[in-house]
Amino acid sequence: MTPDMKILRPIAILASLLMLTANATAQMSLTPPAQTPPEANKPAAKPKPKPVVKKNAAPAKPATPPPTVTVTPAPAPDDPNVDLVFGAYQRGLYKTAYELASKRAESGDPKAMTMLGELSANALGVKRDYVKAAEWYKRAADAGDREGMFALAMMRLGGRGGPVNREEAVKLMASSAKLGNPKAAYNLALLYLDGQTLPQDLRRSAELLRIAADAGNPEAQYALATFYKEGTGVAKDVEKSVRLLQAASLANNVDAEVEYAIALYNGTGTPKNEAAAVALLSKAARQGSAIAQNRLARVLVSGAGVPMDKVEGFKWHLVAKNAGKGDPELDDAMSKISPEDRAKAEALSRRWLGVKGTALTPPQPQGTQSKASPAPGSNRTEP
Repeated sequence: MTPDMKILRPIAILASLLMLTANATAQMSLTPPAQTPPEANKPAAKPKPKPVVKKNAAPAKPATPPPTVTVTPAPAPDDPNVDLVFGAYQRGLYKTAYELASKRAESGDPKAMTMLGELSANALGVKRDYVKAAEWYKRAADAGDREGMFALAMMRLGGRGGPVNREEAVKLMASSAKLGNPKAAYNLALLYLDGQTLPQDLRRSAELLRIAADAGNPEAQYALATFYKEGTGVAKDVEKSVRLLQAASLANNVDAEVEYAIALYNGTGTPKNEAAAVALLSKAARQGSAIAQNRLARVLVSGAGVPMDKVEGFKWHLVAKNAGKGDPELDDAMSKISPEDRAKAEALSRRWLGVKGTALTPPQPQGTQSKASPAPGSNRTEP
């Protein structure tokens, strides 16, 4: 009924790999879609020859509300009261949602209580009030609502609406996870991984990540992929890691897109597919991943797995460099292209960055060696 609560930031042990939650965007499938089984033919006997009906005509699809990422299960279609509150929230009619939810909360509806907490916590239709939000979340949690439990746990961890209370937060999160909330399972896994709020337990962390990953949580899928890649809390299994990376990348997790692209490029744990890898790197680069921008620059400049395009490649190099992902070897290569091509690359990068007329950092002198990334054409196959 309410939008996704914020999740915990991944902790230091996997800080270079674990991710922040990404907004949903258009998905790009690297594998052909699953075949849909043909619909069974309808009975041929009809009392009258008209109207004419095609034998394999697909049945009319029932109307459904617009897809929305929520923190609670979709409301039951036969409950008009639930639809009214949720529909008002979806349309941005937050005051109406608040009024309708208030009436339902008076009758003890825990979902309505969670909605009131969310509206109050995020200043939607009402003035922001963390104390009141925490009160509503607590009432919902006491009534058994797993989303209210999770929301209150996050408030207790962050010290919003009351003092920090990690012990209460852990209990609430564990209860929410036990009731099947994948976000609670994922965040509880991070607490077991962190080893500060809870004693570090890598196996328990992996178990919770698996629960959340199986429920389709892309952050958990990516984190568990990292576990399988490194053998953390589970037996090392590169193929399982890659399958999880693929699932997370299809859900638009940018970090997973980059890792899956590298696996595809190298043929690690999956059949080698350079074209698909470069397409996925390009997607991640457009989503703002500096690592993807750097790797894309390398393959474009070297023509490895894609037609060579030095102007476009150096554009991405400059964009990545602006984001802090410098590459001295690409600087060196750029210093050797014609002034016209360099001017084009700089203009394209400025256009991408929205910078007009601003001088970009000049390439480093020739001979500077990169310590972070392999040079185009080197023995390493990672893009």
